[in-house]
Amino acid sequence: MIVGKPALLINEGQKGVIDPAISFLPAIAEQVVERGVVDRIAALAAAFRRHRFPVFHTPVVHRTDYRDMKANSLLAARTLKQRKLTEGTVEASYVDALTPQSGDIEIRRTSGFIAMCATQVDILLRRMDISTVVLVGVSTNVAIPGNAIVASDLGYHVVVPEDCIAASDARAHQSIIEYQLRMIARMVNSADLITALDQQVRG
Repeated sequence: MIVGKPALLINEGQKGVIDPAISFLPAIAEQVVERGVVDRIAALAAAFRRHRFPVFHTPVVHRTDYRDMKANSLLAARTLKQRKLTEGTVEASYVDALTPQSGDIEIRRTSGFIAMCATQVDILLRRMDISTVVLVGVSTNVAIPGNAIVASDLGYHVVVPEDCIAASDARAHQSIIEYQLRMIARMVNSADLITALDQQVRG
């Protein structure tokens, strides 16, 4: 399940994305709650920290002027119209359970949907001798498969705990897993992954 040293990437654990009270993507936020994703990610992150494996947080925090964004996709155009997730706003902050802890690594991006692209993520993973990237967070629709494809192309082994991700609806989630994600990533559940971490450390 895990090859070499693993790192956990938590994508967009932010209030404006996954908190139903203020999310500008309410369908995804509702699925996150319905599936119990936040608590499982928090438990998985605790296991990574316990074994001193790195935990990355990859939020999107837009410039207030949005100068580096272009309306070249439906999602980008929607973001530019709604003007959310800017520096210093409640929307850009983390939900409590996924707030970065001491020793975690935060890599912000001001535009784009894939944390593995045009950021320091790949550089830091290589410097830390990471072989396996574990992807959690949102969304199954865009960021998780996008990061999985890029990470795989860059030579990493990719693991995705299915119970730690969510899409805009359950049918889309299952379809993307079945016809895309499982082709490029090892699909697991978080409990089995925590067990694998424990076993790897015991050696």
